[in-house]
Amino acid sequence: MVIEWLKFTVDSESREQFIQKDEAIWTANLATYPGFLGKEVWIEPNAPNRVIFTIRWQTREQWKSIPVKDLMAIEKEFSTVMGKMEIEYKMIESKEFQIRKFPSNQ
Repeated sequence: MVIEWLKFTVDSESREQFIQKDEAIWTANLATYPGFLGKEVWIEPNAPNRVIFTIRWQTREQWKSIPVKDLMAIEKEFSTVMGKMEIEYKMIESKEFQIRKFPSNQ
């Protein structure tokens, strides 16, 4: 399994709207691609202007096989909605993780 880890800043008063629209646009679209396993939203209690998304993919190949034009179209839709709602956001960090599992000794 591969984790896509994204960190955003967003005005703390708009955070919930940002999360809801991300679910409706980004998550709904990503869920249509093979290999998408799910997505979690992490919020930091001491940093109300930050949002972290963790997206689980079955394989890196499936994740990276999403056409760039599709990703650009999704981002355009999302940024248009955010603009109409006057919500400013910025991705400040992006990481990739692989999950390693070790056999249990029984």
